[in-house]
Amino acid sequence: MSNYQQLEKHFKKLARFNHLGAMCGWDQASMMPEGGNDARSAAMAELAVYTHQLLTDPKLEALFTQAESEQLSAGALASLREMKSRWQQATVLPEDLVEAQSKAGSVCEHAWRGQRKDNNWADFQVNLEKVVDLSRQEAQIRAEATGLSRYNALVDLYEPGMTTEKLDAIFADVKSWLPDLIQQIQKKQESESVLTPQGPFAIDKQKELSLEMMKLLGFDFNHGRLDVSVHPFCGGVPTDVRMTTRYDEADFTSALMGVIHETGHARYEQGLPEEWAELPAGEARSMGIHESQSLLFEMQLSRSPEFIKLLAPTAQSLFNREDDPAFTADNITLFNTRVKPAFIRVDADEVTYPAHIILRYEIERDLIEGKIEVADIPSLWNQKMTEYLGVNTEGNYTDGCMQDIHWTDGSFGYFPSYTLGAMYAAQFMAAMRKEMDIEQLISDNNLTPIFHWLKTNIWSKASTLSTDELVIQATGEALNPRYFKEHLEARYLR
Repeated sequence: MSNYQQLEKHFKKLARFNHLGAMCGWDQASMMPEGGNDARSAAMAELAVYTHQLLTDPKLEALFTQAESEQLSAGALASLREMKSRWQQATVLPEDLVEAQSKAGSVCEHAWRGQRKDNNWADFQVNLEKVVDLSRQEAQIRAEATGLSRYNALVDLYEPGMTTEKLDAIFADVKSWLPDLIQQIQKKQESESVLTPQGPFAIDKQKELSLEMMKLLGFDFNHGRLDVSVHPFCGGVPTDVRMTTRYDEADFTSALMGVIHETGHARYEQGLPEEWAELPAGEARSMGIHESQSLLFEMQLSRSPEFIKLLAPTAQSLFNREDDPAFTADNITLFNTRVKPAFIRVDADEVTYPAHIILRYEIERDLIEGKIEVADIPSLWNQKMTEYLGVNTEGNYTDGCMQDIHWTDGSFGYFPSYTLGAMYAAQFMAAMRKEMDIEQLISDNNLTPIFHWLKTNIWSKASTLSTDELVIQATGEALNPRYFKEHLEARYLR
């Protein structure tokens, strides 16, 4: 085999162990009994160490050097670039740090489930401090290896090429117009009469509705499934996608929109190119691009009046609400586009959502850079929630700084991807509108052209292009936040 072929074989082996890790993680979050956590955490830590050893195998350095002198196709060169990037990211971390992070993250995440329910910040803080200390160590090591700041070195893992300098500029712009836009929309919506669908809504019927919408959105059930977890997520691998949601008997729209969101993630995974399967080049480009797909499904598509006209009859039938005025398509559209500052990020409307992300970004940036400590988080959270959204979280850790799972396992640098994703989604939709009548296609229950555009321009490219190259090829320009603002104005003020 050539050097490049040896690298491919090695990285496919690594991918298969990561596959097993993904399944263990899904089971731990959705199916595993409480008593299995200690043994599962130890097993996953062992697997994390082994996969780290595979990724940092000393023989790889010579293989990369020699493969770079081989005659390779453009695709193989892109594949080589992505493999080398993963190798470089991994080789800087010592094994004992990888193992310690896996154990600390597993302990923190598992305990968080009960601690959040009990509003127990004191005990959560103890575990989180260990995670943050290890994340700072990782950030310092990566910063020294890359020449980036500590936080930028972590952001680069999720959104290659993005920096705090760019993010600060983007978010400063959003903060300059978002508060006024929220007020304008709320004033406009004061004159709208909206009925709240009254529960209870049986969980089995909610699941049935969710599955119907997944079918409508093209989810491949032969290569995926839907389950329940404390925090909704989409995981697994492209050929075996694992989605989860959580149900609320008082509000069927919460789980439904969560499922549609995760379906966007799932369709991206299921649409990745088979020719690059099990190789880094065949994986999603970045978390921002990944989030663009979930938000395109959840916000751009499913909250449109045209889509809700498809959804409403199924909901009316399943919940036996054919004569309920709250279940008309017009009312569900109004209900699903309410703009109201609230506590929970995952339940936030698309207008106030960026404020939740900016808050988290500013806290985690300063936390990793050592400007603040874990003990400072609750007061800073309340201060920023009050300033940005007018919502007070003092003493309410459950609905405040303990609501997210991301920090429990050290996923610092991840949060900016959510709002970047919303911006990419708006830009992709604007590009699609130049080629097709989106509203008419949805009205006709013909989503195939939309999915074809996404597969052609986003999914099939995987990581063979940089983020900027991907966006420019798809839309004709690099990220332009203007499209996001225009989308919000068009939907909520016109």
